[in-house]
Amino acid sequence: MTSIDFSKNALSNLIAEHIAEQIMTGELKPGQKLIENDYAIEYGTSRAPVREAFYLLTIEGLVERIPRKGTVVKGYTEAEIYDLLEIRTSLESLAMKRIMAHGVDQAVMIKMKQLLQEMGHVREVKKYTQLNYLFHMCLIEMSKSNVIRSMYARLAPPLLRIQSLSFANEGNIAKSLAEHAMIVELLQKGNVSEAACVLDKHNYDVIISIRKRLKKDAGIK
Repeated sequence: MTSIDFSKNALSNLIAEHIAEQIMTGELKPGQKLIENDYAIEYGTSRAPVREAFYLLTIEGLVERIPRKGTVVKGYTEAEIYDLLEIRTSLESLAMKRIMAHGVDQAVMIKMKQLLQEMGHVREVKKYTQLNYLFHMCLIEMSKSNVIRSMYARLAPPLLRIQSLSFANEGNIAKSLAEHAMIVELLQKGNVSEAACVLDKHNYDVIISIRKRLKKDAGIK
């Protein structure tokens, strides 16, 4: 049985976190069915907390309930993937416009530099993907817009899954790291406009990289 500390958080939240981890790491595949009883036995509980965990994961967009089939790991069509990435790019572009208006937040810059340093020591795709999301979230935070922040936060679960496809391609982590360093340097100098251009190119390249990965996985040259 899995050993979990139930003392600090609701049981359903902890179960949801563990299932989300299984999805993010690829242990659970798109379309794979989640069985309440199996998780109830694994975590030593009744089905009620597991059912609530499934509901939380549905809200996050990680699983979906299909009539007559039950709860399954959500997959994304190629069109949905591109839509999510383009929405992300649009929100980050809007955030940069707000930064141009409000100025660079030096407190957030400190966090970005710390993240960049940590990212420089990571080569494992899952960990780098998580740090990458936090780095980009700093730009959203610097926008000072609660609306942008709220909308961007909702993209987190699918973005973490999708972007791992890009970082799995050889050389993409090093490329990402170099571009992040460039963005930090430009922001530090107050050159927000040029930083925005680098960011737009950076995000566009992610879409191209994922397109190549999807074609490779589909056996398309």
